[in-house]
Amino acid sequence: MSIAAKTGPAPTALRTVKPSRKKRRTGWNILGVLVAAVMAFPVYWMIITALRPSQEILSYHQKLYPSSVTLAQFKRAMNMPNFWDNVKSSVIISVCSVVIAIGIGLLAAYAIGRFRFWGRRGLMITLLVVQLIPATSMLIPIYIQLNKAGGLNEYWGVIAVYSATTLPFAVWMLRGFIVNIPRELEESAMVDGCSQMTAFRRVVLPLLAPGLVAASIYALMTAWNEYLFAYVLLQDNDKYTLSIWLLNFNTTRGTDYGALMAGSILIALPVVIFFLFVQRKVASGLTAGAVKG
Repeated sequence: MSIAAKTGPAPTALRTVKPSRKKRRTGWNILGVLVAAVMAFPVYWMIITALRPSQEILSYHQKLYPSSVTLAQFKRAMNMPNFWDNVKSSVIISVCSVVIAIGIGLLAAYAIGRFRFWGRRGLMITLLVVQLIPATSMLIPIYIQLNKAGGLNEYWGVIAVYSATTLPFAVWMLRGFIVNIPRELEESAMVDGCSQMTAFRRVVLPLLAPGLVAASIYALMTAWNEYLFAYVLLQDNDKYTLSIWLLNFNTTRGTDYGALMAGSILIALPVVIFFLFVQRKVASGLTAGAVKG
């Protein structure tokens, strides 16, 4: 018997796509490219505006590309008052908020996803309802409570607000990852002598890495880009975050669009770099095949 007879039809024959289906797929691909181009155009315009000379930014005859490239807008943005102080404030507030929200959210999600206790369903519904409440409706109560606790114009006050804001979403997201991790893996580890906490640390935590990264990205973006609470709860210029620092480019003489776009790029870069650094972790799918022998 020949090899062809043993292996059946050639693989290329199985991959043959009907012309109508191929045509429909091409149409969807073109539509996807158009949607991506529309979504990417504001980012492109922000970048080229930051790289244009000042006289070209204010010209009535705008082109899709700069006639010359300059970094003067970035230098002017970085020389604005309190830039580095505001960078420090954003880093402190964002990192602390992410660590607290993910740390508490991980324990809460594990308890909700693994154990059955009274009020579990009510707790989950409460977390969901809290997430749906508009932030502006909570601004005055939070301001009054922080004022009584001495948290106004303090880093810890804003960190507490950001952590509480992102915690419900982190719990729901991490719970979804935890329930998809088979219990048999933990039970096997405990049969081998591990305690509940050791099994959680050695088995569940590594498999939960994509969920932790995804929740961390959400918490970081929320804390890094938030404007309203930081503007109301912080009062000193050197304690403001970078999202408030952008107001320096809007003066009584007009808006410095070039420096504003350069400052926006500088603010977006840390989040973009962090996402590029961890995006492989998000897509790796560490749980795939975890129960296979």
